[in-house]
Amino acid sequence: MQFISPTTLKELADFLSADFDGNPDHVISGINEIHMVQPGDITFVDHPKYYKKALGSEADTIIINSKVEKPEGKALIFSDDPFTDYVKIVKRYRPFVPANKMISSEACIGEGTIIQPGVFIGNNVIIGKNCLIHANVTIYDHSIIGDNVIIHSNTVIGADAFYFQRKPSGYSKMESCGRVIIEDNVEIGACCTIDKGVSGDTVVGNGTKLDNHIQIGHDTVIGKNCLFASAVVVAGVTKIEDDVVLWGQVAVQKDIIIKKGAIVLATSAVDKTLEGNRVYFGVPAIEARRKWRELAALRQLPELIQQL
Repeated sequence: MQFISPTTLKELADFLSADFDGNPDHVISGINEIHMVQPGDITFVDHPKYYKKALGSEADTIIINSKVEKPEGKALIFSDDPFTDYVKIVKRYRPFVPANKMISSEACIGEGTIIQPGVFIGNNVIIGKNCLIHANVTIYDHSIIGDNVIIHSNTVIGADAFYFQRKPSGYSKMESCGRVIIEDNVEIGACCTIDKGVSGDTVVGNGTKLDNHIQIGHDTVIGKNCLFASAVVVAGVTKIEDDVVLWGQVAVQKDIIIKKGAIVLATSAVDKTLEGNRVYFGVPAIEARRKWRELAALRQLPELIQQL
């Protein structure tokens, strides 16, 4: 997430009541978790295992729970609980604003778009031209919908990421400040849920079609002209390239890539990156022809055992 107005190292450190190392006027222009950072961002790290990754990332400012040496050109904020301080910053720069009507006055809705009864549209939502939003759809704050998009009833766009840190006292919620971006010519079926990014964007690409009862996790990027059948579940931080087909009840693990033109047959589970332009099946999913040969061999086992 980029701040509306940049801030300084000293201002943020004072807000957190924390010590810092760096130029007090060092500019901070956004906040992101480690896998989304870009120059100007602040991020956090709270485990020695990840210090090197955070300190060497593109983030210019790091909230850290150890007095380590500051890398050249960066700034550090020292915190006993970097996770909690990160969440404090998110809440400061993207606070929750309660709604007072079904369609926010701050929403921007394009010409020719039809909004059916019972639709909720949050603050700072942008919806393009010639869309059809069916009854009882919920579109959370800051979501962006392109032109010629159809969203069917009871779908939820932009709910919080499922992202928690386990602590001795229980689970602490990582507040979401990202968005959902639905590009042009997308159709989304009934009862789907597409979660916003933790700090970046969850994206559904141009021309992609989603059936009913589909879940898309936070920070997932889906390419153009994909086709997902009913009950597909895609975990967070996944990349699905153009022209991918996922048939019914396919489950996709987080942090992997399904490459262009891949087809995954129904009831499969994807646990690793898949190459493009191939057909996959099984749990875990492998190339379908290989899986079918394995199944054929297994059917022969009872007869082989009897022969023994």
